[in-house]
Amino acid sequence: MKKTISYIIASYFGFGFSPFASGTVGSLMTLPLVFAGVYYFGINGVFIIALSAFVIGVWASKEVLKYTKHDPSLIVIDEVVGQSLSFVLLANQLEGNMNAWFVYLLGFAFFRLFDIWKPQPVRWADRKLLNAWGVMLDDVFAGIYAAACLYIFNRYFSLF
Repeated sequence: MKKTISYIIASYFGFGFSPFASGTVGSLMTLPLVFAGVYYFGINGVFIIALSAFVIGVWASKEVLKYTKHDPSLIVIDEVVGQSLSFVLLANQLEGNMNAWFVYLLGFAFFRLFDIWKPQPVRWADRKLLNAWGVMLDDVFAGIYAAACLYIFNRYFSLF
């Protein structure tokens, strides 16, 4: 039972079992959750989603790693954390905004860029922390990079 629950959580309710680009699918399927959290609760919604996903993601990833290699593609709960954090700096501006779909797509693109490219310290967490913490932290760092880029982009191009 513990193994089954950990796989359900780690795969973000099965999205991690996508036959192609499971990380991208996991990130994309996080957007409705983030939209709802941000729309109704602003920055608090982002933190609740990211912190909850991080805590249960570390547990679930630790369990899944008992049966798989390091950071298998089925684990996408880390994408939920990183993708959520992408919106932390603009969350209060997004709160209550139904017409900000472009901001969410841009945040998605920035997060995927940094998650795939893996600049430091994303690469460090991915390659040196060969445990559940590493699985989760590389996406936290990618989410922070994405949040900074989204913030700068908004500052210069006024997305709202």
